[in-house]
This record gives sequence, C-alpha cells and structure tokens, in this order.
Amino acid sequence: MRARVAGIAGLVIAGMVFLPGLEGTGAAQPMTYDHLTKVQKRLLSGFASSEVDQARGLAQQNARSAGAPRRMAGGAPFYVPRSSAGCTYRFGSNVNMDTDCQNVTDVDLQGRGQAQNETYVSEDHRRPGTIVGSSNDYRRGDGGCFSYSSRDNGRSFSDTAVPTGFTRGGAAYGGAARQYWQGGGDTSTAIDTRGNVYFSCQLFNRGVPTSSNPDLSSALVVLRSTGNGGASYTFPARVVTEQPDLAGTGTQPFLDKELLTVDNHTGSPFRDRVYVTWTTFAPDGTAYIYESHSSDYAETWSAPVVVSGTSGLCTNTYGLATPRGTCNENQDSQPFTAPDGTLYVVWANFNNTVAGSDNRNQMLLAKSTDGGATFSSPVKVADYYDLPDCATYTGQDPGRACVPDKRDNTSFFRATNYPVGVVDPRHPTRVAVTFGSYINRHSNESNGCVPSGFAADGINTYKGVLTVGACNNDILVSVSRNAGASFTGTTTDPRHLDSADQARRQATTDQWFQWADFTKDGRLAVSYYDRQYGDAELTGWSDFSLSGSRDLARFATRRVTTSSMPPPTQFEGVFWGDYTGLAAFHGTAHPAWSDTRTPEVFTCPGVGGPPTLCTMRSGVGVLANDQEAFTAALAIPTP
Repeated sequence: MRARVAGIAGLVIAGMVFLPGLEGTGAAQPMTYDHLTKVQKRLLSGFASSEVDQARGLAQQNARSAGAPRRMAGGAPFYVPRSSAGCTYRFGSNVNMDTDCQNVTDVDLQGRGQAQNETYVSEDHRRPGTIVGSSNDYRRGDGGCFSYSSRDNGRSFSDTAVPTGFTRGGAAYGGAARQYWQGGGDTSTAIDTRGNVYFSCQLFNRGVPTSSNPDLSSALVVLRSTGNGGASYTFPARVVTEQPDLAGTGTQPFLDKELLTVDNHTGSPFRDRVYVTWTTFAPDGTAYIYESHSSDYAETWSAPVVVSGTSGLCTNTYGLATPRGTCNENQDSQPFTAPDGTLYVVWANFNNTVAGSDNRNQMLLAKSTDGGATFSSPVKVADYYDLPDCATYTGQDPGRACVPDKRDNTSFFRATNYPVGVVDPRHPTRVAVTFGSYINRHSNESNGCVPSGFAADGINTYKGVLTVGACNNDILVSVSRNAGASFTGTTTDPRHLDSADQARRQATTDQWFQWADFTKDGRLAVSYYDRQYGDAELTGWSDFSLSGSRDLARFATRRVTTSSMPPPTQFEGVFWGDYTGLAAFHGTAHPAWSDTRTPEVFTCPGVGGPPTLCTMRSGVGVLANDQEAFTAALAIPTP
C-alpha cells in the first residue's frame, strides 16, 4: 500500500518537506533518491517510487512494445456518456465511482490521463446512505486527488474535483509565497459525528528538469466538506505540515504515506478530532511515524508528534542515529479511534533482528489516551513476511516487491503488506488488525515455501515463489481483547494465525491489498484482491473478495467482482496503487478497488484522414486496460 510522490528529475525526489525540530537540517546535503539508504528505498511507497522511476518506466514500455496500436473494433466496450451523470456504468453489482469519461491519450503517455487507483471509501455512521470515495485520479494528466459521493448507499455516484490548486502563504507558513501544486495523491476520507467530511491529499511539485520551476516542495493537506456529504470542499486546503523549497535545493526530508481518521464517537472526550499520520524519510537515514491533529474541524493543526518511539522490540537500528527512538525504520501507518477517545496507530516496522535466512518483520501499534499529544511505547501486533522481490522472480521492476503469477509472468505491479486496525463498537476493548503475510498457515515449509533471506536490494526472497501449491500471500488477523495491550499475534507465529479467507480453494493462491471495518453489531468485514478463482494464479488475473466473521476466527467469503480482471497495464504495468478501501458500519459492505476490465483507448498514431481511436496489447500480450475506481454494495458473509 504505498502511494506517495516523488519527482523524476535526475531521480530527485519531489516533495521533500521540512519538519520543525528535526535534527540535521541545518547543514543537510541535497537529498535525492540516491541519497536514501537501502532500507529507506525499500520502504518508499509504490506511488513515490513509480514517480521517481517514471523515465525508466517509459524506456521499459518502449522496450516491451508489442507493435503498432490496433483500430478499435466496432463492438469494443469503450464507454461514452449515457446520461447527465457522465460515463457511469457497472458490471452487475460492481459500479464505478468515477463517472468521468476516459481521456484518450497518446500511446507513450499510458496511464497519464486515465487511471484511478489507491481507492478509499467512508460512510456516515449517523446518516445511513451517505458514502464518500476517493482515489489517485490521473484524468488531468498528472496525479490528482479526486472524490466521489453517493447519497443512495453506493448505487450511484457523482464526481468532485477537489480544489487543490494552491495553498495559502504568508506568516502562518514561514513567510512563504502562495504555493501552486503540480500533482497529488495518497487520498483518504473520514466523516465526523456532525456530518462533516474530511479529505486528505499529498500535494507536490516535481522541480527541474521535469518542469522549469525548481520548487520541489510538498504538503500534506486536509479539506473539509460541510453540509453536502462530500459533494464539494472548502478552499483552499488547510495544511497539516509543509515547507516550500522554492530554490529547489531538495534538502528537506520526504514525507510519505499519510492517512487520516476522525474520532466519530459522540461520547468521546475528543469528539470530532481529526488525526493524520505519515512517515518522514530524513537525510540521516531514519523513517519515523509522525502524527498531527486538529480540534477545530481541520482549520488548524498541532505540531507533529513522534508515534514510533522506543521499544525493546526494535533491536536493529541499522547503525543509524536514533534521535526520536530506537524504532527508526517504519512505513504504512494507519490511525483509528475507539469510543472512549483512544487513538490507535498501527504500522509496519523493520527494526527487528532476524537470523539466518529468515526475513520476517513486525507490525507495531501505539496508542494515545490524551488526544494525540503523547503515545505509549509500541507493542507487537504480529510478525509478518513481506511480498517477494520482483526482479528475482519476474525480471521486472528492480527495487520493488510484487505479487508474481506462477506461469505467464504478466504480474509485476509494485506491492507490499501493510496493517489495518479497527475497534469493535460493541466491545471497545476488542481491537482487530489485518495484514498480509507471505508465510502463513497455507504457505510454509511444509508445502515448499521457505524464506531464503534478501535480494541485493534488501527485499525478501523465498523458495517456492513460482511453484504451484507452494508460496502464497494471505490476509491474517491478529486480535487484542485488552485495548491493544497485547495481541494474539504478539507471541503466535504468522504460520499459525487465523486467515481472513478460509475457503479450501484459496489455500495456495494470493490475497493482498486488504482493508477492514467493523459493523455496528460487531461483525468484522475484510476485503482484498484475490487469485483463488479460475486459473488466476497462473495467468496473473485478479478478482476482489469479501470475507466476514462474528468471532474473528471463523470467516466466510464471497466473490465481489462479477468477472476476473486482467493484469494492469497502466504505468507500464508496474503501478496499481498501494491500497484499497472498505466501509461496512451499517451492515452493508462497500469495498473499493481499482478495476482493470475496461480497455485503454489511444489516439491512433499517424497523420492524414480523420482521427480514430486505437487500443493495443502490452509487451506481455495483455490488452491495454484502464484503472477505474469501483465499489459494490453487498451483504457481508458470515459462517
């Protein structure tokens, strides 16, 4: 789930951001992608690295070209406006949230005018039927933060162009000029007890030579929608933390992977407080988790606070300084709240010591009982095993993990395992955390899947990755019944933890990019990409599935997608977002995913004659396809 931003100019990261009080900024050297340590490069989100690697990706695309585009057949499913709602359409129960019509691009700009990925969805706990979605949306020619709202429980949606063109300057922002932004992404949404919708976005500038503007700054921002359920938002956005780099020096740290939540509990002492957490990649090689909050409906924000402090669980600090604690290499944080006002933050940590060929890492959790002012020491949610090194098993995309298929080598999009935490509203001391693990009860040494250490780039390797019946990624569940003091996974090996999908047919197929939510009556819903249907594990095609449980141990599963989706081809096939979403409070599940079942349409190259539309096949023989923000309204299966 990694969806962040970075410039490509000379591999200089766009969006380096200064954080007040961070050591080492006075005489820091310019920080480029090459200045990141090996572990920082490993932790950098998929969105960030996809933007960094844009130039290389275009070269890869050209090298993989399958020949000239083909004119579209008359019956090709290219969607045109059918009503005032735009290009709204569905596949059975599956409906697209982004009702804009697909832009038609030049062949060499694949994805840059069409894709939607990193889908997120929220629902109003007190006003049933109000659903708000969001995604990284590329319709404007670069990454953008767009929203989708529904007042009929997800049966239909309208688009919202979120106003992120500029943020204010002036004394409140260090005397900086007003900032205009070139791109954005990493969206999330939340709805408070009074019906206000909050929307987070990371904005950034790319610097030179991508543009003539040397500004490499970025900002984490939050917007509010009041009175219309996400149909429109305040302008300009309120900045959580930002520092312009107008001179283009690139000396500031890089902020990555932000998510927000709101305390939407009427009995909480921090009712309607908004929280944002993120990772800061600093020039000293560290990657700490920070939190900021707003107690005035996202108008103003607190000074950032370190979440990932010191713990005896963090025994390997990579020889780096520990200015904010021993847990100094982290990523993929997610904040969530309990009815008593407790704020929990869960994230992936990489400071554990491993021996031999073992390559596990750990999910950690800290909590705040004073509204985000201070945090407890981290506790272990569980160990987990990350996805395998992509280059080792597919020959594609060095430096990233992916979900390889076992035969056709069409699947090489960037992926990682991350945690999602939720609190049972009926039993507030019961906390569930879901996460992916490549070693689990279905894929372990007994069937030929064995950890084998790390590739040269520091990403996990395994024996049995391409062997049918051996390795697979599972969505696991670790549960606390004492308000996060300990979890079932604290002392239980991931090989023995419960899986969210217990269907026999999925035993050795992959599931990834999950999200979770509790219903108000205490059922846990979990949704995720899935390769248990047909021959998807061989071909690299995918579906989306939904699982449900009453006791957090036994799960039932249903298929969400009405047909399988081909491997993504947008962005040369290496980027399909970093996460998906789910909302299920009122008892109907609303999973959100990026769908690839519609063809990608290009302007046919050449001159002379009237313009025509073309499609084409990728270098691995897959019909070029779009990425669309989809959802469905479904009953939650339970055993």
